[in-house]
Amino acid sequence: MLYDQLRKKYPDKYDYVDRVLEPTIFFEREKNHSIKVTLGTLVTIDGQKIFKPAISNHSDWVQIENKVYPLPIDAVDLSNELLGEPREKLTLKKLLAIQRNTDSPINTIFADNVFADAKSESYLENANLSIDDLTASLYPYQAQGINWMSSKLSSDGGLILADEMGLGKSIQIIGLLLQKNIRQLETAIIVCTKTLLRNWQTEFSKFAPSINVLIHSGENRTGSYKVLREPDVVLTTYDTIVSDLTLFKSTIWSFLIFDEAQNVKNPETRRRQAAGEIESTYRVPMTGTPVETSLTDLWSLSDLAIPGILQSLSTFSENYPDSLESAKELSTLTRNFILQRRVAEVAGDLPERIDIDVPIEMDEDQISIYKRVKQETIDEHPKAGNLIATTRLQLLCTHPTLIEDGHQGNLSPQTYSSTPKLEYCVSILEEMFQLGEKAIVFSSFNRFYEILRTQFEKLGDNIYWNKINGETPEQIRQQIVDDFSATKLPGVLVLNPKAAGAGLNITAATTVIHYTQVWNPALEAQASARAHRRGQTQPVRIFRLFYEDTVERVMIDRSLWRKTLGNEAIPLASRDESDLARALEIEPNI
Repeated sequence: MLYDQLRKKYPDKYDYVDRVLEPTIFFEREKNHSIKVTLGTLVTIDGQKIFKPAISNHSDWVQIENKVYPLPIDAVDLSNELLGEPREKLTLKKLLAIQRNTDSPINTIFADNVFADAKSESYLENANLSIDDLTASLYPYQAQGINWMSSKLSSDGGLILADEMGLGKSIQIIGLLLQKNIRQLETAIIVCTKTLLRNWQTEFSKFAPSINVLIHSGENRTGSYKVLREPDVVLTTYDTIVSDLTLFKSTIWSFLIFDEAQNVKNPETRRRQAAGEIESTYRVPMTGTPVETSLTDLWSLSDLAIPGILQSLSTFSENYPDSLESAKELSTLTRNFILQRRVAEVAGDLPERIDIDVPIEMDEDQISIYKRVKQETIDEHPKAGNLIATTRLQLLCTHPTLIEDGHQGNLSPQTYSSTPKLEYCVSILEEMFQLGEKAIVFSSFNRFYEILRTQFEKLGDNIYWNKINGETPEQIRQQIVDDFSATKLPGVLVLNPKAAGAGLNITAATTVIHYTQVWNPALEAQASARAHRRGQTQPVRIFRLFYEDTVERVMIDRSLWRKTLGNEAIPLASRDESDLARALEIEPNI
């Protein structure tokens, strides 16, 4: 009933006040994740502003004790105009648009839980979850993650799964597909790097054998979208969605899931543009690093999950320049749909991880080569000298024989078979071999494999050796990991962090050695998580070997700086030039 009708019908029932109050819409999230909308007004009582609801969302009056106050006669119409219909379908995207609207004809206030932190919300979910056809026992946080994702997708259609490496993002996705009954829906698409295709196939066969999976990659892939709609899940690659974009745009998929989604963080790339053109009911980018270099990364992944959630890229760039202040403000908007949990927060029973940084001094011969290579490179390349020099110095820090012939001087591989860092690495491995254990060694330079293996020639076939780098065929990478895990011998896998630093599960190793350093700590963290993850039953030692007063020291310092700021969605590219400059300022002394 409207105010005028109420006053005429019950003239003596209330104390009617003619002062018109300002209308306000109050939003709050209910337990089922739906948004409750209430029309009312704000009043000041004892110095505090308190929301008082109208008698209904279709009435223009508010009762405060025995007094009745009118709202504007068009309050209900203004409310309907702002909210649209149907109200129960209010999404996060719509709520953020309402919040941003500074020209709204009606006031809006939001309860704290409307934009609540996804992590906190997930902890409120049921930790006991039984999923038919899932042949695995879920950890409580995994069950909570699946339940939260299911509700979030139902309300908003998209989210970002950003759990730390080792918490089982893939099994949560498989559990989610089963819980949503993927066999009764349209086909789901999982996009990943070529390296991870077989890994995903193995995960499905292990945990959800009832799901029909098809790999769509390589020369034998189909040219018909009808064939792609036959299985429950299609596994494909980022390059394939670019080459077969017309095929993927021919229908609407149920799920569109992007593993290692940092591959589409750049909105200008063909991969990212293709990913954004494929239609689906639900969209889930997966990555442990939503921001790697700039806030644009976060826009790209957020817009991929919920198109338009952060407005257009040009508007976003104008409103959120790369700064710590922008990152903090932005995190209040994105925290509701990014589920990002740490190992330490949810998996207290994970075996101990022991991080050991080992600064090493160069010997005199290597110091002389280091200084000469740096100066020669700068003289030869005055414009691009910094970048080229730091790359060559990283090669030198790995092993002097990796430097190009023109920069070796009188150096020969025979006279420089070992270095202080190589000797330290060998000592770690020798101790491990005595205990019958296995190790992963990360090096960014593929030729290091032969250098390291040469140090153990005398042990012959008593040690398992293998490598995975960019030259390793994709179809045998998982088999290499399986062989390494199955062998009873002590063993070493030498991995390139870019080719094998993500996705692979190598819990057979109890030691990780970062022999070469990387500028990006996220890449290093992903690499370490190959061994320190779910399924590991032993403590894991993680060594970082680096030469003091060299480019490697700058890389270590940069890594520590980025980790310090890792809790914020901050831009990190701004230090690149200063880091390169510092890398060429410092040098070891004899």
